[in-house]
Amino acid sequence: MSGVRKGTYLLFVTFLRKTNITVGALGPHTFSRGTYCYVGSAMGGLDQRLRRHLAHEKNLKWHIDYLTTVCSTSEAWESYPDFLPECDLAALAERCGAIPEMPGFGCSDCGCKTHLFKVNGTVKRKIIAESLVKRHDS
Repeated sequence: MSGVRKGTYLLFVTFLRKTNITVGALGPHTFSRGTYCYVGSAMGGLDQRLRRHLAHEKNLKWHIDYLTTVCSTSEAWESYPDFLPECDLAALAERCGAIPEMPGFGCSDCGCKTHLFKVNGTVKRKIIAESLVKRHDS
């Protein structure tokens, strides 16, 4: 599998109005207008994963898919090649002022309470600066 990039990432999704979404087995949730930061990892291929997340049309597989298929905008930032582990990136987001949004979102394989956070512009910029992520070019 040479050439496959592995890493972690931040995915920012924005809703221009309040949106009700049933997030798979997690159930229904109301997302207020604004921007949310999802923290994820892609150890089997960063480029493929981010391309998938940034697409509006896809089969629903991961929690984040339920948001990316209906959000107004989305953008990805990658932690590569020396990436921060996914849970460390989630903890950094919260330390920067990101507000945990939905318990259990995107973290069924770890001990974190969530990997989805509500952010404003200041918090978003702080997370990007402190995590040293780079904008993903799709």
